[in-house]
Amino acid sequence: MAKPEETPDFLEFAWIWNHVQGQPTPAPHRRIARWLQGRWDAGDHRLLLMAFRGCGKSTLVGLFCAWRLLRAPETRILVLAADQALAVKMVAQVRRILERHPLCRKLLPESPESWAMDRFTVARDAVLRDPSMLAQGITGNITGARADLIICDDVEVAGNCDTPTKREELRTRLAECEFILVPGGTLLFVGTPHTAETIYAPSAQPDAFLRGYRRLVLPLLDSNGESAWPERFTPPGIEALRSRVGPLAFARQMLLQPVAEAALRLDPALIIRYAEEPEYREAHGRAQLSLLGRRLLSGGAFWDPAYGRPGTGDASVLAATYVDGEANHYLHRLAYITHDPDSPVDPATQQCRAVAAIARDLLLPAVRVETNGLGRFLPALLRRELARAHAPCAVIEHASRRAKADRILSAFDPALAGRKLHAHDSVFRTPFAAEMAAWRPEAAAARDDALDAVSGCLLNEPVRLPQVTPAVRGMSWRGV
Repeated sequence: MAKPEETPDFLEFAWIWNHVQGQPTPAPHRRIARWLQGRWDAGDHRLLLMAFRGCGKSTLVGLFCAWRLLRAPETRILVLAADQALAVKMVAQVRRILERHPLCRKLLPESPESWAMDRFTVARDAVLRDPSMLAQGITGNITGARADLIICDDVEVAGNCDTPTKREELRTRLAECEFILVPGGTLLFVGTPHTAETIYAPSAQPDAFLRGYRRLVLPLLDSNGESAWPERFTPPGIEALRSRVGPLAFARQMLLQPVAEAALRLDPALIIRYAEEPEYREAHGRAQLSLLGRRLLSGGAFWDPAYGRPGTGDASVLAATYVDGEANHYLHRLAYITHDPDSPVDPATQQCRAVAAIARDLLLPAVRVETNGLGRFLPALLRRELARAHAPCAVIEHASRRAKADRILSAFDPALAGRKLHAHDSVFRTPFAAEMAAWRPEAAAARDDALDAVSGCLLNEPVRLPQVTPAVRGMSWRGV
């Protein structure tokens, strides 16, 4: 048998398999592969891999099992799943990998007696009672089995966690794994949350089932709304999926957020989407702006600034809206304002320049700046950058005195109930919809940067669009 030092690392092993199959090794697969080997090399024995549906996490875990058998043929692997058929699917996949991977031919036994779909034994020196790999449903009898590695693959599904009794039974059955695992063995959970009381709840929660587990959480969208696998999950495809499955299932299965049904206070499905851009006209020396065939009477933006490094802490968010004569609000842009930490220009100026460019391009009459905290230094700087950008836009300082949850509810509840809130397609390519689906009034740590900025637009008295003459504008409206 090959010694561990003679075998490739796991990422190379997976790449060889994908090459044989004529498939690429995309970024999510590389990240998962590096994490699995890193945790194994570090000696971590309690692991949780959470990745969005359709990313191929079970395929990667199957390759990991084959790689472990290549490095240590005496390894005994037990696969548990919500039902027997799902567990057999992974075991059968690993068997096919061993049969076809160019590095695994030495593991094929001489006799086919122990080479079934639900269990098999590779060529090994040790005489062991348990097979190399065994499939079992979570409701099956595993008493008496022994394993060096237990894979709990999608043990939580919609049908076994929808009531407190079922959730308690699931936890009881999973606790049996501790008696099956040999000392020094590894327990790896792979799945996505199906309920707010999921077994994959964060370790910080008092009743977390997998407390102390090392975790890799890979949602479909990152904090900037970018796809983790853009070649396969494009922005239009993501939005089509969100529309088909609904915001609750999307938040749980694709964003890995254990959102409760009752927590869906702000439903993104109640927002009316549109793809058109405003149309600017000039008649008799007066400017008119229309959208979807309706004349826009007012508009403006609300900026909730933050100075943290990009991707950390609170986000700096600018929301820009228009309002027509029937009190319909059009959330036309939602921009997450970032800065380059390595730029010689200070972060505040970088952000003000970005805001000024948006105000100029959207012909915004006013921008309100949240001055609570760090924002009190920005209005003067923003006025300077607006002047440099030749944007005839007023800067209004705004200090919030109401609790943030109250502001958000007061803004969104009537707009959503009356179906008065419209949003441009680009807004749904940001984390905004996910924030709405996951937001709860009582959750102090919930992400709400975009919600706060949009609520600022909805709550404040809109500013009328200026009657700009051609001589002042020097250009025709074309939108962004």
